[in-house]
Amino acid sequence: MAPVGGTAVQDHVALAEIELCGDLIIAASAARGERLSADRIDEVLRVFDGDGAVAGDEPRP
Repeated sequence: MAPVGGTAVQDHVALAEIELCGDLIIAASAARGERLSADRIDEVLRVFDGDGAVAGDEPRP
């Protein structure tokens, strides 16, 4: 039985992972091809290299 009084616990890491999965699903559903490229996945998941660019992108001038 759940406690009374609204003592809900939120797992912020789990919520962030769920949001990222949703972002991937949306990107996959909008993709024209059969699969997302590794670069597109990095872009959707906001994976950045040390220079602040999306991983796999050409270096900034």
